[in-house]
Amino acid sequence: MSFPITRMRRLRHNPVLRAMVTETKVTTDDLIMPLFVCPGKGVKNPIVSMPGNYQLSIDLLIEECKSLMDVGIRAIILFGIPEEKDDTGMIAAHDDAIIPQAIEALKKNVPGMFVIADVCNCEYTTHGHCGVIVDGDVDNDKTFDSLVAQSITFARHGVDMVAPSDMMDGRVLRIREGLDAAGYTELPIMAYSAKYASGFYGPFRDAADSAPQFGDRSSYQMNPPNSNEAMREIELDIFEGADIVMVKPALSYLDIIRRAKDRFDLPIAAYNVSGEFSMVKAAAEKGWIDEDRVTKEILTSIKRAGADIILTYHAKHFAEKLK
Repeated sequence: MSFPITRMRRLRHNPVLRAMVTETKVTTDDLIMPLFVCPGKGVKNPIVSMPGNYQLSIDLLIEECKSLMDVGIRAIILFGIPEEKDDTGMIAAHDDAIIPQAIEALKKNVPGMFVIADVCNCEYTTHGHCGVIVDGDVDNDKTFDSLVAQSITFARHGVDMVAPSDMMDGRVLRIREGLDAAGYTELPIMAYSAKYASGFYGPFRDAADSAPQFGDRSSYQMNPPNSNEAMREIELDIFEGADIVMVKPALSYLDIIRRAKDRFDLPIAAYNVSGEFSMVKAAAEKGWIDEDRVTKEILTSIKRAGADIILTYHAKHFAEKLK
């Protein structure tokens, strides 16, 4: 039927009814808060390009996670800022490295927090690339050793999930095999499966001190115009044992999220990355947009596209506004 029998505005007129028929709702259960942990005590270094975010020492990380729990955020993903770096990233797998220390402290002091550890080399290598360098290029297979070692160390210290973000071919399989051989058969893997070589990562590289010292990451991260390739990447990670697959970034790749959700029957995560976050903060500071309204709209669009899980720097602010 058509107008005047059908009037679409009838379902929008009353705010109570409008809420009843809302199709997509974002809750705190959907969100993961990324956090940056650094050495020291009492350290809270502002990340200038990401207002409201900080490099936190472990003691303040614990307090931040308690604050997140208070507003309903029960999952975080950790990125480490090490005291020293090496050529291979293997330094991140030492028992006294920053991420294992942070995991252990969080599980002791904030036991209800679900702790995910990013698994990659870029924060820990002197050259800033995500893998081992051989003859001026990232060697895919030589990178497996450090990724597997990191994953097993994080598991030993109590992590709840590992998230390989390096985009090396075959790394999910090697990590799964390594974890299983070490007895961690129940530990899930959230793979950065369709991670694009994006211009939206700039503020993160400031936060994690992870910018490559030469070249770029186009040979291992995905080419932004490609969609079919993303489906192949995701499918391969599923075959290799990924329990959750991720699309990164989120906003410019909502079509990829939708395709993944329609095609694959496992949870889809999406990373609302640093550049996307910082653009909102900058425009809000200028008074050009309503930050709360735009944040809700962005997160809703990501979930509406098909994401079951959203990693976002907006998580705490969004949760506070829900209370």
